[in-house]
Amino acid sequence: MIGICLAAGLIHAALPLPSFTLAWMHSIEKIRWEEDYRIEGRRLILTEARILGTGAGMEPPADAVFKDGVYRYRPKLPPLKDLRLTQSPFTKGYELCSAGHCRPLAGYLPGIAKIAVITVTPCKVR
Repeated sequence: MIGICLAAGLIHAALPLPSFTLAWMHSIEKIRWEEDYRIEGRRLILTEARILGTGAGMEPPADAVFKDGVYRYRPKLPPLKDLRLTQSPFTKGYELCSAGHCRPLAGYLPGIAKIAVITVTPCKVR
């Protein structure tokens, strides 16, 4: 089964998720951002992004649609090999959401350092 692998240094986890949402809080404006990904082959495809408000440096792209209090748009990015996300005690951490449930990304990597880079890649999961 295809899924995602998470790694931070020597700490690893594999999750059987063919798609997921990555969510985080903007560090200054405290407004939630969400990105939906699906796995296609060995790449991550960003299918939709949402911004739950606007603020300094958070302007949605010109093609974003505002509906039900949320800006929605399709980022124009090529398929990605991986995501590299910084875990820090100075900001609220990333969340990984699937099937309507969200959990802190660092929660999948017990023992992770307070400041670490978490790499998310497509992988085969047993």
